[in-house]
Amino acid sequence: MSMAFIGLGSNLANPLRQIKTALEAIQQIVDTQLVKVSQFYCSEPWGVSEQPLFVNAVAELNTQLNPEELLKQLQFIENAQHRDRNGVRFGPRTIDLDILLFDQLQLNLPNLTVPHPYLTQREFVVYPLAEIAPNLQLPTGQSIDAIKSQLSSNNMQILTGETYDHSNLSRHI
Repeated sequence: MSMAFIGLGSNLANPLRQIKTALEAIQQIVDTQLVKVSQFYCSEPWGVSEQPLFVNAVAELNTQLNPEELLKQLQFIENAQHRDRNGVRFGPRTIDLDILLFDQLQLNLPNLTVPHPYLTQREFVVYPLAEIAPNLQLPTGQSIDAIKSQLSSNNMQILTGETYDHSNLSRHI
């Protein structure tokens, strides 16, 4: 089994519901187990500021899929949730599912870069990742805790009372 961390983000069509729907779908990926999910965070948009606020989270998975197979499954989920890939880069979206880390692999493929190229620059990824994996070391040797200590929260807020308990889906959805 490999360990992967997935970043989830949405700012369209009921973002909180979009994140929860994506987590439900991730649980259905063959040979893959959802291990942990961070709290949900509300954050300012990154890249294009004139758009709605985002809801973000990070999920930890155990999977027997290779990185490209996992990416295909995540893109299938995005497509099912009407992700528009023809819009503005870093613009609004119903759902965005990014492979942040996959074991200690460093990949630079045409369709996939791991670790995610912006991982260390995005507070809405670093904070929830540090929440669920506080002792994590990136393949570069950096600790997630050290990265977090140098990155402002940019007024990001935890959505109080909003969690995703994958052992009891109906309780929070």
